[in-house]
Amino acid sequence: MSLSSPLRRSDGPRETGRGRVEGPPGVLTALAVFAAVRLAGVALVMVVDAIAGRPFGKSLAHAWDSVWYLHIAEHGYGSRLRITAAGAVQTDWAFFPLYPGLIRALRLLLPVSAGQAGLLIAWSCAVIAAYGIYTLGHHLYGRRVATALVALWAVLPQSVVLTLAYTEPLFTACAVWSLYAVLRRRWLAAGSLAMLAGLARPNGIAAAAAVAAAAVYEVVRRRARVSPALLAGTLLSPLGWAGYVLWVGRRTGDLFHGYLDVQSAWNSRLDLAAGPLRLLESMPRQGDGATYPMAVVVVAAGIVSFCLLCLDRAPLPLVVFAGVLLLSVVAVSGPFSSRPRFLLPAFPLLIPPARALVQAWRTGPSFRARLLCGGLTTVSLLYGTYLATLATKPL
Repeated sequence: MSLSSPLRRSDGPRETGRGRVEGPPGVLTALAVFAAVRLAGVALVMVVDAIAGRPFGKSLAHAWDSVWYLHIAEHGYGSRLRITAAGAVQTDWAFFPLYPGLIRALRLLLPVSAGQAGLLIAWSCAVIAAYGIYTLGHHLYGRRVATALVALWAVLPQSVVLTLAYTEPLFTACAVWSLYAVLRRRWLAAGSLAMLAGLARPNGIAAAAAVAAAAVYEVVRRRARVSPALLAGTLLSPLGWAGYVLWVGRRTGDLFHGYLDVQSAWNSRLDLAAGPLRLLESMPRQGDGATYPMAVVVVAAGIVSFCLLCLDRAPLPLVVFAGVLLLSVVAVSGPFSSRPRFLLPAFPLLIPPARALVQAWRTGPSFRARLLCGGLTTVSLLYGTYLATLATKPL
C-alpha cells in the first residue's frame, strides 16, 4: 500500500505554450461517452414521465430526497417535518447544507426555479466528477483504464442518480478532486475540497478520512516533515462534516448526539450490519420488482471489488475513501434499496473491473466484450429509468 501507485505517474492537466491549461489526453472522448450515456438516461426518464402524464421533468427534479433539498433551498432549515407511521418525527436537519445552499445562490444569479437550479448544479457536478475520475485514473494507470473507469461509472445500475437533483454528483466532484490533490501532495487543496465534501453528504467524512490517512502515512512511513500546508489541510478536511453535525446537535439541544437522534428518526443508525441482514431475511416478503435483488448484487459486487482493490495495492487514500463508504453501506441501517446510491461516489471500487476490462480489450474487441459493454449500458438505462419513475421504494 502506498500514497500513490508505482505503476504509472503522469503529469495530469498541463499548461500549454499559450498559457492555457489542457486536460490529460483522451479526456474529451471519455466525457463524450459519459455524456452520451447519461443524456440517453435523461431522455428515457422524460419519455416515461410524458407517457405517465407527469409534469415535465418531475422525476428528474422532484423525486424522493430531492423534494427535501429543494424545500430547504427555498425555505431554510426547520420548516418541514414528517410524521412516520411509527410515530417518528423526521426533520430536514438530516440533509446536509452545501447542495441546497448552492441552489439558493444560483437562483439569485439566474431566473430559474429551484428544481432547474438543482438539476443544473447536479449535471455540472457530474461532468466535473467524471473529468476528475478520468484525470485521477490517467495519473495512476493511463488513458485506457481512465476511459474504462469513466465509462463504468456512467453505466452503473444506480448512475441515474447523476442526472437527478441529488447530492451524489456534488459529493463525488469534491471528493475525487480532493483525492487527486492528495496524490499530488497539494494538501491545502485536498483539505479544502474534503471539507466541502463533508458539507455535501453524511458520508462525506470519507474524504476527510482519506486525507488524514494519507497525511499520517506521509509523516510516519515516509518520515516527511510536517509542513504547514499538510497540517492545515488535514485539520481543514473534517470541519465541514463536524461543523454541520455539531450545529444540528446545538439546534436539538444535545450537542454530540443530536444529529444521531435526527438520523435515527429516519431509521439510519449504526448497527454493524444487523439491520441489512434483517432486511435481507425479509426481502422475499417485501418485494419491489428488481430493486432489492439489484441492491444485493451491487453491494456484494462492491465488497468483492474492495477486496480486489486492496490486493491490487491501490493508493492508500483511494482504499480508505472506498472503505469508509462501503462501511457506511454495510454497517448502517436504513432502506436497503438506497445502498447502491450510497456506493455511487465510491469510484475506486471500479478500478479492478476497469483494469480487467482493458486487459480483455487488448486481445481484441471481441464479440463478448462488445456484448458485455452493450448489456451493461442497456441494464443501466432501463433500470435507472425504472428507479426514477416507477419504483415504490426510496431511491
